[in-house]
Amino acid sequence: MNTIDIEKMTTQEQLQTMEALWDALTHAAQEPVSPAWHEEIVQARREKIASGQANFVSLAELKTRGPQ
Repeated sequence: MNTIDIEKMTTQEQLQTMEALWDALTHAAQEPVSPAWHEEIVQARREKIASGQANFVSLAELKTRGPQ
């Protein structure tokens, strides 16, 4: 399957395929390894929270902002 095949699917078919992939990933015997840069981002965010510099917004507020 490639991108062209996926683009030919209906939205319902795309969602069903995505759900099947997600199900396969969540039930895999071995959990995927996160790249090192993920940990770097998480650590930077923890430090920002600990220093009081983090800003939090509600999901509703985030939705009103739109794409940035």
